[in-house]
Amino acid sequence: MSKNAAKPKSNLIDGWEVVIGIEIHTQLATNTKIFSGSSTIFGNDPNTQASLVDLAMPGVLPVLNKEVVDLAIRFGLGIDAYIDQASVFARKNYFYPDSPKGYQISQMDNPIVGLGHIDIQLEDGIKRIGVTRAHLEEDAGKSIHDQFEGMSGIDLNRAGTPLLEIVSEPDMRSVEEAVAYIKAIHTLVRWLGISDGNMAEGSFRCDCNVSLRRPGNEFGTRCELKNLNSFRFIEQAINVEIERQMDILEDGGKIDQETRLFDPVKMETRSMRSKEEANDYRYFPDPDLLPVIIADAQVEAARAALPELPKARRERFVADFGVTEYDAHVLTLTRELSDFYEVVVKASGGAAQGKVAANWVMGEFSGALNKAGLDLADSPVSAEKLGGMIARIVDNTISGKIAKQVFGFMWEEGKTADEIIAEKGLKQETDTGAIEAIIKEVLAANEKMVEEFKAGKEKAFNGLVGQVMKASRGKANPAQVNELMKKLIG
Repeated sequence: MSKNAAKPKSNLIDGWEVVIGIEIHTQLATNTKIFSGSSTIFGNDPNTQASLVDLAMPGVLPVLNKEVVDLAIRFGLGIDAYIDQASVFARKNYFYPDSPKGYQISQMDNPIVGLGHIDIQLEDGIKRIGVTRAHLEEDAGKSIHDQFEGMSGIDLNRAGTPLLEIVSEPDMRSVEEAVAYIKAIHTLVRWLGISDGNMAEGSFRCDCNVSLRRPGNEFGTRCELKNLNSFRFIEQAINVEIERQMDILEDGGKIDQETRLFDPVKMETRSMRSKEEANDYRYFPDPDLLPVIIADAQVEAARAALPELPKARRERFVADFGVTEYDAHVLTLTRELSDFYEVVVKASGGAAQGKVAANWVMGEFSGALNKAGLDLADSPVSAEKLGGMIARIVDNTISGKIAKQVFGFMWEEGKTADEIIAEKGLKQETDTGAIEAIIKEVLAANEKMVEEFKAGKEKAFNGLVGQVMKASRGKANPAQVNELMKKLIG
C-alpha cells in the first residue's frame, strides 16, 4: 500500500457492508448530435431541433459524428484506460414514447473505452476506483407531464444527443466514497473539456446501484437508483436506499432487483420497474452503421492534446509549492481554479509562496466568492492582483492582518494592493525606533501585565503585544514587536 492510500477502515452499518457501483451519463460537448446534424443547444422550444434522423423517419440513415469518438478517446486516456480501436454500435431495443425508433443506438460489445481507473480523495487517504467501461450512445427525448391537462407531451430535442456512459466497478463501500467518485469523474470530464457537466440541464446524470451483504459473502441483490442529478440528491438517495434494504433484510425479507426513483420531498425511493438485464434489450449490431476503426494516429493526436491531468497537477503542487495533499485536492477541484492558483503563485513571487497563496485562495478569496454568490470568472479581484497583494505580505510592506483590510478594499474597488496601500496609508511600520517607542509606552502603562509575564504567564505577554498592535493601529510588524518586546522586558 502506498503512503497516500486510504487506510483500511470499517464501513459496516449494523454489520452490513454496502456495495455501490455507479453509471454516469455525461453529455459530450459537441455542437451537433451523435448521428445527425441537429443542434445540441439546451433550452430551445420543444421539437425545434429534431431532424428526420432523430425522428426515425423511413429511409434516413445515421452518420457518426467523428468528434464524439475523439472525445471518448480523450476520456479513456484521462482514466488510463484501454482504448479499443475496433468497436461497433448496437441497437438496444425497448419501447418508450420518448424513443421514436423503438431502440437506442448504443455500444454493447467492444466499447471504445475499456478498463481504467480513477483515484478519489477521502478523509483518510486515496482510494482507487475501477472503471469497467465507457461507451458511446444516443440520448432519448423527454416526456413532459405537467404542461397539458390529462395528457403528456414528448420533446425530442434531446433525442440523439451524444452521451458517454461511464460504468464503474462495484468498488465503493460507503456513500462518501460514491459521492467522491462521482465528483472526481465530474471534475475530470470538465477538466478535459469533453462535457460542461451541467447537472441542472441534464448534462451529467447518475444511476447508483446499491446492495448490502454480510462481510465476506457474495454480493447481494442490487437496486438501481435512476437519474440522480445533484450531489445532494445522490447522497440522500443512497442513504435512504441503504436504510430501506437493511430494514427488509433484517426482517427476513428479500430484495427484488429493480429500478427505483428517489423522491426528495418524501425522502423515499419507490419502485419504477423490474431491473432489466442485457438480454432483455436484445442487443444486435446496428446494420446502418459501419464498425468504428480508430487509427493509431487518432489516439496519439488525442494524447498530445491532453492537458495536464488533475492527478499529475496535484502531485506537482505538493512537490513544487509545498502544499498539503488536501490543499492540492481542493485547488484542483476545477481546472479554472487550478489555473487561477498558479497565476497567484507566480504573481506573489514564485514557488516559495505556494503555501501562503494556497491559504489565501482557499480561504479569504473563496469565502468572498461564496458570500457574493459569484463564479470565479466574475471575481473583481484577478489572480494577478491577489498575487500582487501576497507579494506585499512577503516583503513585509503589510502584515497578514492588514492584508485582510487591503483585500476587502480591493474587492470593493477593483484596485491593486499597491494602490490601496498608498491611498489608505496601510503600509506596515518596520522602523525599529518607532516600534520601540510604542512598546515602551505600553510597558509603562501596563506594569501589572509585565510582572505577570515575568512570573511565567504567557497570556500576559500576548496581551502586551495586542496593546502594541492596537496602539500602532495594526501597522507594527508582529515579528518585530515580539522580538523587541522580549528584549525590552529583559
